[in-house]
Amino acid sequence: MTQINKLAPQDEFVGFYLLRELTLKQTNGTPPKDYFDIVLGDASGQLSAKYWDVSTTDKETFFPMALVKVRGIAHTYREKLQIKINKIRLANETDGVDMTDFIRSAPVRPVDLVHTIKTAMASIQDQEIATIVSFCVAKVEEKLMHYPAAKTYHHAYFAGLAYHMVRMLEIGDFLCKQRPFLNPDLMKAGIILHDIAKPEEMISQLGIVSDYSLQGKLIGHISMAANWITEAAITKGIDLNSEKVLGLQHLVLSHHNLGEWGSPVQPQTAEAVALHHIDAMDAKLQMVEDALDTTAESEPWTPFIRGLENKAVYRLKI
Repeated sequence: MTQINKLAPQDEFVGFYLLRELTLKQTNGTPPKDYFDIVLGDASGQLSAKYWDVSTTDKETFFPMALVKVRGIAHTYREKLQIKINKIRLANETDGVDMTDFIRSAPVRPVDLVHTIKTAMASIQDQEIATIVSFCVAKVEEKLMHYPAAKTYHHAYFAGLAYHMVRMLEIGDFLCKQRPFLNPDLMKAGIILHDIAKPEEMISQLGIVSDYSLQGKLIGHISMAANWITEAAITKGIDLNSEKVLGLQHLVLSHHNLGEWGSPVQPQTAEAVALHHIDAMDAKLQMVEDALDTTAESEPWTPFIRGLENKAVYRLKI
């Protein structure tokens, strides 16, 4: 079976793929004809696809997140690789394929990622900070095993959120050794808590986000996490006006840096400045890595990356 990132223009192929997205549309002709605008994916990446002349039976058969067997041809449209589907059917039990074989996942086992996060939590020496972090993590601990960090921008795959946290913890540990004025307890806590409410912000299946929750749309993960810190302090009898509580809330509330990016305040403590840049660096480098990994090897440029000011990345031939 041909993987998505191995396809090149004019390749004819047959294989099993995941219908990550499926939208019924109509052509501009007279009379208009129905067609499927599709995103096909596997563990190596995803590509846009078109299936023309959709029948009434097709409309009742195919749905997002279904596994399908496809016969198609890859071609270039507006300088981008695309798939024309010639034949498609649902996968069945006799095909011997499993949904988990077709989803992107963090390169580290989820159980190992969560273990690393728990180890970092256990190393927090300040008891009140450790108590608040444990309270917040407990709300989403099971979901850390599989939730992505975002819908599309970065770490948008199975266990992506835990992977993002672990990579940030590694950077934070290095910075605390290089810059001793940074408080290690606050850095670990801020890294673990900054996106901790993401699993309640998004609706996800197998690491693929289908929508944002009502809380996610009306409140957002930043405000939710700040509220959880307040709830933890009240529940555990910790002074709400203590600088530990204020410091943790500020870390969460400022980590996006700017109001247009979702932060109500800008970083104004040493740890908050560090957290913002650790988060941004890991997210942006992951965007580049993901784009390179999921772009067909025959393509010299990645698609435009929204999180990098809508720039594409070139694959140097070195």
